[in-house]
Amino acid sequence: MATMYRDPLVPAPAGPYIVALTSAPPALLLPGHHPIWTDAEAIGWGPEPYRTTFRAVWNAGGIAIRFDACDRDPWHTMRRHKDPIAREEVVEIFLDPARSGRNYAEIEVSPFNIVTDLRVVEPWPNLTGDRDWSWTGLESTVVPGACGGLQADSWIAVVWLPWEGLRTLSADATERVPPRAGDRWRFNVFRIKRPHGPTEPERDAVYAAWSVPSGPSFHDPAAFRELVFAQN
Repeated sequence: MATMYRDPLVPAPAGPYIVALTSAPPALLLPGHHPIWTDAEAIGWGPEPYRTTFRAVWNAGGIAIRFDACDRDPWHTMRRHKDPIAREEVVEIFLDPARSGRNYAEIEVSPFNIVTDLRVVEPWPNLTGDRDWSWTGLESTVVPGACGGLQADSWIAVVWLPWEGLRTLSADATERVPPRAGDRWRFNVFRIKRPHGPTEPERDAVYAAWSVPSGPSFHDPAAFRELVFAQN
């Protein structure tokens, strides 16, 4: 892992992220223009040319997450589900329903809607992943966005994650789905941008985390923050 980006102007997050409650079904949430996305709490991080914003909403069926990624030149070469897309450009979320720092879900999405989902059995420094695990029922879309202007200079990834898909994550996770209002999980969100494309993917690569880990890996449960399910 390259050097982690640390925003000199933004302090480390202290409070929880509050997931807004919605009655909207995934068919209305996935296109990205439902009014609930305007009302949902937004958190942002990363250097200005590649600023990333995250939002989430939930209901009885699952959680919908949204990333708005500033980017004038996104790229990809990988095209298959489960490809190691973190070697290219992605947004990511780690979700830890059991708050244990192990057996948590990792979801990665590329600018061209290639998705990799897996279970992280052990975090760094003994990082172990189970790539055979999948979040059953996952749906995703990627659409053009506007990063503060009128022209399309960003991409928006929206992912629907049904609660049923977590029942195979771990025994502890099974006990915690579906969540109830007020429940607290642990999570973190990330962005990888590689400005020089597939020929030089590591040159000036940006590894940006909302809550910045202390070491060289995103997989630092000590950096995870509270994710709280709102009542209304």
